[in-house]
Amino acid sequence: MTRVKVEYIYAGLRVRSLARSLRFYRRIGFRVVRRGTMSHGGVWVHLLFPGARQRIELNYYPRSNRYYEPVRHGTEFDHFGFYVSDVEAWERELRRRKFPIVARILARHENIVYTRDPDGNWLEFFGPDPKPR
Repeated sequence: MTRVKVEYIYAGLRVRSLARSLRFYRRIGFRVVRRGTMSHGGVWVHLLFPGARQRIELNYYPRSNRYYEPVRHGTEFDHFGFYVSDVEAWERELRRRKFPIVARILARHENIVYTRDPDGNWLEFFGPDPKPR
């Protein structure tokens, strides 16, 4: 087994309106700790509840995005997010264990591999930029 550090960080929620969702979670007491745009055009915002370690990640995908799908009740969960110390080694380990690789994103400042559970829920494993070859 590969010696890769894996740490559970957050759960991602797919949202229809980022502004509306931010208002809701802020009213409950969450605060925004990071935000950004994905290389494929989606938008994410990390929220943290005071005293908690795990975050919520709100994900918004415009209609033109390849990951867009209409949100219906029951489809709002997007993915679990895990930090891994070595994405390439962890991807090899996932393949060795016969987990499906459903997406691989390697772009500037994004080094991510996704698998899914038996019910189709995605798990994201992200980490440092790959080592130069």
